[in-house]
Amino acid sequence: MKKITLLNSLVCIILFFGLFGCAKRNLVYFSDIESGADFSTEITDFPEPKIQKGDLLKITVSSLSAESNLLFNAGVMSSTDDGRMMNAAVPINEGYLVDKNGLINFPVLGTIELEGLTKEEAIEKMARRLEEYVKDPIVNLQYLNFKITVIGEVSNPNTFTLETDRISILEALGLAGDMTEYGKRENVLIIRDEDGVRRAVRLNLNDKSILNSPYFMLHQNDVIYVEPDKIKAVQASTNQRTFAVLGLLVSVGVSLLFNLRFYLE
Repeated sequence: MKKITLLNSLVCIILFFGLFGCAKRNLVYFSDIESGADFSTEITDFPEPKIQKGDLLKITVSSLSAESNLLFNAGVMSSTDDGRMMNAAVPINEGYLVDKNGLINFPVLGTIELEGLTKEEAIEKMARRLEEYVKDPIVNLQYLNFKITVIGEVSNPNTFTLETDRISILEALGLAGDMTEYGKRENVLIIRDEDGVRRAVRLNLNDKSILNSPYFMLHQNDVIYVEPDKIKAVQASTNQRTFAVLGLLVSVGVSLLFNLRFYLE
């Protein structure tokens, strides 16, 4: 009977350290690609980001007519040595805001609805409108507030404003300093607002199939949340865990010593 009691105490100690010990984690991205093996997949034509309410757009127009360029861009006229007029445009730092109705207010053209269009579609629409006033206009459109947010178990959680509208989830994690060892690579959450719908999708970055996911390339205002594993959750309650551990150790230690004493007698 004494041996059984002592055995029970030892089992409690083993279970305790097993519970609070480090669980084996897969920290390798695309771990299903075999080491030393080549892997290739066709590059997917990912959906392009669509212009949304609240987007800030830099739109510039160029043509053979310097006067028209001045008309449609913020800038001043300057002359060359041979008397030709050129447009010395000042960057439109403030940009054109897509309002709550999905419209921008552009010089001469007035209000134009751009919400729901890709950048290429918006350029084509602007060019068609401009052809009423200028021959062969060239339109350039750029996001000024294309931003993504990375939070959770990363080294540098933050909101990043980008100069490009093409960024993958891997690049976003790189901006945030990559995941910590507690980040669950198999369960990364993407929150996206699109077409009036807010979606939440979970991605497994241990799986190579993510390379063809429509969420591999990010859209403006996407939020990436890296979930912590259970060990991190336990560590978050440091004080409670400390008292619980001390109490359990004392209890197990007293029980072990008590039973060992009678076992040796």
